[in-house]
Amino acid sequence: MACEHCLHKTKHRDEDEYKKLMNRLSRIEGQIRGIRKMVETDAYCTDILVQVSAVTAALNAFNKELLSNHIHTCVADDIRSGRDETIDELCDTLQKLMK
Repeated sequence: MACEHCLHKTKHRDEDEYKKLMNRLSRIEGQIRGIRKMVETDAYCTDILVQVSAVTAALNAFNKELLSNHIHTCVADDIRSGRDETIDELCDTLQKLMK
C-alpha cells in the first residue's frame, strides 16, 4: 500500500508542523523584504551580503526541518509499506539539496 501522505505528492501536516514551517517562512519573507529595502536605500555591500547569508542560513534551517519531517513520516511509512523506491527518491532529493 502506498504512503497516504505521498500518493498524490501532497502531504497533510499536523498543526504543530504547519505552524513551525509557516513561522520560518514568515521570518524569511521579512528578511528578504529587509534586503530589498537595503538595496533600495543604497546600503553598503557587505551589510547586504551579511543579511543574504542570514537568509541562506534560515532557508537551510527550513530545509532541515522539512526534510526531517519528510523522513519521519512519508519515507518511513513508504518503507514500512514495502515501497523501497522512496529511498531512491530521497537520495535524488538529497543530491539536489547538496548542490
